[in-house]
Amino acid sequence: MRSDEVKKGYQRTPHRALFRATGVNDNDFDKPFIGVANSFIEIIPGHFFLNKVAEIIKEEIKANGCIPFEFNTIGIDDGIAMGHDGMLYSLPSRELIANSIESVMNAHKLDAMIAIPNCDKIVPGMIMGALRVDVPTIFVSGGPMRKGYTKDGTAIDLSTAFEAVGKHEAGLIGDEELKDIECNACPSGGSCSGMFTANSMNTLMEAMGIALSGNGTILALTPERENLYRESARRICEIAKDDQLSKQFKLKNIINANAIQNAFALDMAMGGSTNTVLHMLAVAHEADIDFQLRDINSISDQVAHIAKISPSLSTVHMEDVHRAGGVNAVMNEMTKRSNHVLLDNMTVGGEMLFKKIANAAIKDATIIHTINNPYSPVGGLAILFGNLAEQGAVVKSAGITGEKKFSGTAVCYDSQEEAIVGILAGEIKAGDVVVIRYEGPKGGPGMQEMLTPTSLIMGMGLGSSVALVTDGRFSGATRGIAIGHVSPEAAEGGLIGLLKNGDHIVIDIDKHILSADISQEEIQLRGKNFTPIRKKLNSKWLSQYRQLVSNASSGAILNCDF
Repeated sequence: MRSDEVKKGYQRTPHRALFRATGVNDNDFDKPFIGVANSFIEIIPGHFFLNKVAEIIKEEIKANGCIPFEFNTIGIDDGIAMGHDGMLYSLPSRELIANSIESVMNAHKLDAMIAIPNCDKIVPGMIMGALRVDVPTIFVSGGPMRKGYTKDGTAIDLSTAFEAVGKHEAGLIGDEELKDIECNACPSGGSCSGMFTANSMNTLMEAMGIALSGNGTILALTPERENLYRESARRICEIAKDDQLSKQFKLKNIINANAIQNAFALDMAMGGSTNTVLHMLAVAHEADIDFQLRDINSISDQVAHIAKISPSLSTVHMEDVHRAGGVNAVMNEMTKRSNHVLLDNMTVGGEMLFKKIANAAIKDATIIHTINNPYSPVGGLAILFGNLAEQGAVVKSAGITGEKKFSGTAVCYDSQEEAIVGILAGEIKAGDVVVIRYEGPKGGPGMQEMLTPTSLIMGMGLGSSVALVTDGRFSGATRGIAIGHVSPEAAEGGLIGLLKNGDHIVIDIDKHILSADISQEEIQLRGKNFTPIRKKLNSKWLSQYRQLVSNASSGAILNCDF
């Protein structure tokens, strides 16, 4: 066992003395030591109850002949951090989480790990750290929250609350209706109930094979979810107690090139958050897999979009997907189009993926469509290229209703805060392309999510007549023609930084085009005297991050080789 390095032999007498202080006894030193990585934090609705989840998991680990050691990572609630400079810390926290997993697991030579994430960048941060450690690891998230209901019985969620602010600003709803939405949008613990970033990542873990069935859709705080916790704990012990299984189920043996393709394929079928692109590129990098942003379009061409979930379809939430057959039913239906949509791969449960999903059936075809009745014959995400995005940009095409072409006039803002002020002041009209720049990984720094400006645009009734382009990113709750991750970003001299008010922007999502009608000569002329804005920072951590981070086209990973 890996942990023998810290617990066996006379030279480890002081190490064992320290272990004994924590309650470990003679009978325990021959058992596998299991790290229980918990992202419990009281300020996040998807995480405030994870301390109790860890107790269930540790109890089951002990009952199955292993020794659990719980430790914690940090977490940031993107919704609470949204719309102010707190969001600058969101994406960088992914790196802190990965570093903490690597640090604790390797410093103490633990044999295996069970990770308890739930929300947004906490999931990929844990995956990235676990890949560096490369021991058997099972992920079991806290689970999605229930959808909420207004007094009149309308199903709502967090995106409803953000868009309600725009409606209130436009005079479309009053104070009483706004308060009704506020009090009912998030009715319970769990990751926000739509196909936002958290639930997107939690479902993708099933496709990658690193979480057991139901991880993405079983509701939080339910007996069914508790059964999943216990099953996951039993399985990690089964692996850790067997030397052969421990070698077979090292995490990099599970997360291979097939697993990355499967994750993106499921993402396309379910219309996941654009943030999954950012995070999965980073996961592929940690797994030493050569996966390029451009590869996503070729996967999308093979995958039909068969499940539309809030915010793309406000009436459908994760609990509905679970009732309709869950992620396994979606994946099984995907295979009916092509054998190349999903690639067979080992899962941490011990089954090959195709065997695991073989008997899953759609129970409600109004929620999970059949392959013969898709929402779209291609996937729900698209990567755009052009002179405005030479290295790529990302759009959630599943969140667009109607025409997927747009051309309009640029209205440029040098920060999200400027854009919010401008939108509220009525500076945006039909036919405009709102350009928000200097919000990329370097420029922000930290790549703020743009849910506030997009929600204001939607709430003010401009959603179908205005596009938004940014080198920042979007919340999974964003919908409409909202294009993010523009690379190169403004802070590194990308064309988005050279745009002027009145420039003509062309968007064609089906043809994967994002361009500005500016001649090459004019671009060179503007670039001659261009110096990117470098925001003043009062944060040592964000200053470090800005120096190390790459742009979004490579997943905003930190550059470690100089």
